[in-house]
Amino acid sequence: MAARLNKSLQTIEDYKAANPHYTELLDILGEILILREEYRNNMTKSIFSVEEKIIPQKMEGGLPLVDLAGKQYNLTRPRDYFYSLIGIAEKRMPEEGQKVLEFIKDEQFDWETMVRASFNAPEEMAETELKSEAQDAEHLDLIDLFLEESLRPELETIAEQYGALVEKSGWTEGYCPICGKEPKIGEIRESEDGRRYLFCHQCGHKWHFRRIKCPFCSNEEQHSLAYFAVEGEERYRVDVCNKCRRYIKIVDVPKSGEANLDVEDIATLHLDMLAYEEGYN
Repeated sequence: MAARLNKSLQTIEDYKAANPHYTELLDILGEILILREEYRNNMTKSIFSVEEKIIPQKMEGGLPLVDLAGKQYNLTRPRDYFYSLIGIAEKRMPEEGQKVLEFIKDEQFDWETMVRASFNAPEEMAETELKSEAQDAEHLDLIDLFLEESLRPELETIAEQYGALVEKSGWTEGYCPICGKEPKIGEIRESEDGRRYLFCHQCGHKWHFRRIKCPFCSNEEQHSLAYFAVEGEERYRVDVCNKCRRYIKIVDVPKSGEANLDVEDIATLHLDMLAYEEGYN
């Protein structure tokens, strides 16, 4: 685990040199990875459980292994972790961190409700998200990041334990087979003849998904599926669906390489902005 952390931190340093305008966010990610490692080292087992006997049935029925939206779990540890993550913002971004603190101290803030709502589709989340005068403020991006990270160590354990078994199940859905979260980024592996894999930030699992298919609405009509890239950054592209108006970022991974998609997601935030400007979400 320590070796993996060191490798990730070195990757962050490399990307900071190449993308200095993302230094602040990449530094925050580095501190998150260190806290995540500490959390994992103090864990005995995950708060989430999987009924192994019914894994084949769940996979066949398109049901993720962990049903966070419909099942009750003791989320005390992830909640405490969330508040420890806020300390990173206080240190790295004092002004922004203070805004975050003020926001979560509001009596309307409900961590568990927001975490569960984050597993809904965007149009459903709009109805359940906390309403606030500061809802459009940039500090909400930090809150979203910390909300997602708050469950990562626990779900990552489940992904590592059952990932190989899930991979053999023939999962064909566009949402994560481990936790049910929708992906934001994926990769195309040249070492596997250009197969596309989607990545779940919530649990760290990657799964194969057809290239000519929208992961959000299952659209397979080639005329309404497209992509765009930025000149000089041909390693990255954005796959878009003109039927549901959703998008996903994709990293091209050469045969001899690999991608840290946690880092790549931050280093490609400009692609998110371009997608939003083009009317995708």
